Amino acid sequence: MLAGRAEEAEGETAAILRRRYLNAHPSAAAFVDFKDFSFFRIAPTGLHLVAGFGRIIDLEPAQFLTEIADAGGLLEAEQGAIEHMNEDHREAMNLYATRLLGAEPADWSCTGCDPDGMDMQAGATTLRLDFPERVTSAMALRKMLVRLAGEARAKG
Repeated sequence: MLAGRAEEAEGETAAILRRRYLNAHPSAAAFVDFKDFSFFRIAPTGLHLVAGFGRIIDLEPAQFLTEIADAGGLLEAEQGAIEHMNEDHREAMNLYATRLLGAEPADWSCTGCDPDGMDMQAGATTLRLDFPERVTSAMALRKMLVRLAGEARAKG
């Protein structure tokens, strides 16, 4: 359970949320502009995780949020990086999924990047490729993805 305050997003924040949502859910393009569809930002105050019998954890926001204050360059380059990976590097996306994450071969695509990793999707399946180190710029992202592609190829 996520606890926090939800506020309707406006302006540039709403535009960023809309873009990121459509990257992960392209079929939503048919209704995302309806008047009764809105984007909300949740400012979390805590998280209560029940992960099975006897496995209950309470977390503070710093324990589950990704810090982005130092990642302006990466955030500005995110959409271009997503498009580049999906247009020019589908083989690498499949390598990340199959050799680094143990997934089945599929038409894997990138749906988002942040300092801690990359989100991937094939059909209804989503994966998270965690980066071994934080990346905060477009150049650092490029270097990380090249490095991980090399590691994936070496596993083959």
